[in-house]
Amino acid sequence: MSENTPQTNSLYAKIEDLLKTIPDLLTEENELRYNKIKEMAESGYSILLIPLMQNAEIKNAFFSPILDSFVFKTKEFKEFLDYSSSNNSYSQYLGKKIGLYCGDSALTDRNEVVLNFPFKDCVLEGGQKKEDGLDTYFEYDEKTGEYVKKQSKRREVFFNETLAKDEIDNLFSPKAFCNVKKYATDGESSCVDFTRDAEVNKKRGLSDDTITDNLIIKGNNLLALHSLKKEFEGKIKLIYIDPPYNTGSDGFSYNDNFNHSSWLTFMKNRLEVAKDLLRDDGCIFVQCDDNEQAYLKVLMDEIFGRENFVANCPRKTRGSATTKSNAELQKLNDYLLIYWKNKSESAFNLRKKGEKKYPNIDERGKFYIVPLQDNGPHGTRTARPNLYYPIYKTKNGKFNLERENPDDVEILPKQHKNDDGRWMWSKKKFSSDNLDLYEEDGVMYIKHYFNENEDQNIYEQERTWLDNFQNSKGTIALNEVFGEKGIFNNPKPEELMSFVLGIGSDEHDIILDYHLGSGTTAAVAHKMNRQYIGVEQMDYIKTISCERLKKVIEGEQGGISKSVEWQGGGSFVYMELAEKNEKAMQLISACKNYDELVSIFNTLSTKYFLHYNVRINDFINKTCKEEQFKNLSLEKQKEIFCRMLDLNQLYVNSDDRNDKDSGLSENDIKATEKFYQIQKDGE
Repeated sequence: MSENTPQTNSLYAKIEDLLKTIPDLLTEENELRYNKIKEMAESGYSILLIPLMQNAEIKNAFFSPILDSFVFKTKEFKEFLDYSSSNNSYSQYLGKKIGLYCGDSALTDRNEVVLNFPFKDCVLEGGQKKEDGLDTYFEYDEKTGEYVKKQSKRREVFFNETLAKDEIDNLFSPKAFCNVKKYATDGESSCVDFTRDAEVNKKRGLSDDTITDNLIIKGNNLLALHSLKKEFEGKIKLIYIDPPYNTGSDGFSYNDNFNHSSWLTFMKNRLEVAKDLLRDDGCIFVQCDDNEQAYLKVLMDEIFGRENFVANCPRKTRGSATTKSNAELQKLNDYLLIYWKNKSESAFNLRKKGEKKYPNIDERGKFYIVPLQDNGPHGTRTARPNLYYPIYKTKNGKFNLERENPDDVEILPKQHKNDDGRWMWSKKKFSSDNLDLYEEDGVMYIKHYFNENEDQNIYEQERTWLDNFQNSKGTIALNEVFGEKGIFNNPKPEELMSFVLGIGSDEHDIILDYHLGSGTTAAVAHKMNRQYIGVEQMDYIKTISCERLKKVIEGEQGGISKSVEWQGGGSFVYMELAEKNEKAMQLISACKNYDELVSIFNTLSTKYFLHYNVRINDFINKTCKEEQFKNLSLEKQKEIFCRMLDLNQLYVNSDDRNDKDSGLSENDIKATEKFYQIQKDGE
């Protein structure tokens, strides 16, 4: 049938006339409500279907006989309406904008983009260790006569948010803490209580009893974030994270090998609770590369709201390609996605609400430095902001804003190729009363002080292309702090974190980084007098992250130390999410023979191997029944059982802290109760 046959138009006219007899389907202007009609067709409303079936021609076109009944061809009917109502011209989108649509609404009109991926309605406990993505099992090696531990790719466990609600509630329950220690200038000490400075909390508008200690937490970051909610929900000013980029590469210590949908689920679960932790005027910075940037942007639009998107800042990561590649284009940048929690409540420090002056202008270095060169009359501009004055040097070597005679020399900034630059602003822009000129060690300094009534637009605007924070700076600084190379791959430079914390937070604000890595965020926050919370699952949290912070306390002079005149001091509290291995180890050690060892496996697999990456069925139904395993010494059998506990990530809930099998010490229990402010009976 051709597109414009009378039969088609005749059938449509009959359907249109019939539908207009149903009042619910008409607008006030007596036009058909096509969206309403299609919704009713989709839902099978009798008010629509009965009149359609009563017309023989319509019934023959859109109803299929099945035994003694008829099935409505919903899809065909809806397509017919779209096709015919457009007068057979263009498409079903006649008169609509070109673009992406969700139903009949253009996504540009809906102001949203829906990101659908498998496991979106699930929780992925997951972890950052490579081992968390592997299954562990044991096979007998004929050559060595021993059982050898092997690993294979793990099938991730996803908990459906509706069907597994009890499991998720238990998973997200606040966890107990153990091995709590405080590090300060006088060294390390055991810690069972936390500082809650009422004066500091008053300054930042938080409840008097909010913890004011810096915290470093070892453990699964999803569970750690949920454990922080009771104490810090709605109190975090700034979150910065540098999560796994999902490149499939094992070039650094994270489990950076999630498949696409698993990675999105991993990020979604953590970003949702991170949003809960933010203050209403809080912001979040997420580092990523272009492997997932586009998907992460849409995901964060969905979680934080598209209206709260601030910027997607490319960051130059290195000066040039460092490895040979067949790629036609070299990637020299990654991205920094920035969102507010509530844009209407928020502002960066460059334009602080209610303030006319740039805060702490001297401390932020808002003056100009022009070093003089020996080989010529020109100097070189070396500092921001982009406001410059014509400065002259007199015959006697003094500096002035006025040219006293034609022999005076004008000092211009040098450009990249050593050509003379030019000044962007004349001195008429400002009153000379607000300028302070002086010379020190052959360097001229020009400092401008802002008046109350000056135009705020003269403030320097930060760019959304960051080219001065390359990874090499972070690597060099970390190597210098530790006195050796190869400490950590691709650490972010302290200057980058100084930029982030400088525009997004003030002194004493709480900063959170739940992918702490080498500890750059915490180190910079410490030097800039911010409170910080860092979460890291990897074992290097002790050997790198904490050791770095100890050096900060001692007054190390790497990174931004000199620019902020860092002299050392302060403290932080280290704590771990309490794991359940200890009791399992005791049960295994107490076994007196093979039968007892095998008999406790059900208890172990239920209480200690839950969500754990051991092939439980293979082990109990195959390995344990093999003669080779039975012939092993009891100590060797116990060793294999214990080795399966090494990767256990099941943590103790705070409500279970007093259970005899929790494995917690008295100090661990006290610290847990103090953190959550749990009152004992009678107190």
